Amino acid sequence: MAVMSETAPTPVFRVTLLPGGETFDCAAGQPLMLAGLAAGVALPWSCRNGTCRTCISQLVAGRIEHSIPWPGLSAEEKAEGWVLPCVACPRSDVTLLWV
Repeated sequence: MAVMSETAPTPVFRVTLLPGGETFDCAAGQPLMLAGLAAGVALPWSCRNGTCRTCISQLVAGRIEHSIPWPGLSAEEKAEGWVLPCVACPRSDVTLLWV
């Protein structure tokens, strides 16, 4: 469930990482990767612009929106639920599987 930030009317969503169960909050306009790193969660990353695929993970539950029109994913990968958290912003509470 979205929580409204006390300082701005931006929705904040809960992100859960599997298999470890780590959680952190992420504002609707913030990339999942940046929110996780800011919360102290050790996440794999390299480019932070949607091209290197170091952070590729699978969306288990929830909705995201990539902040760039076509991140470094094929149409098939997107259909299978793969996302790039470095350029993915939450649109609901999200559960990701890190592989």
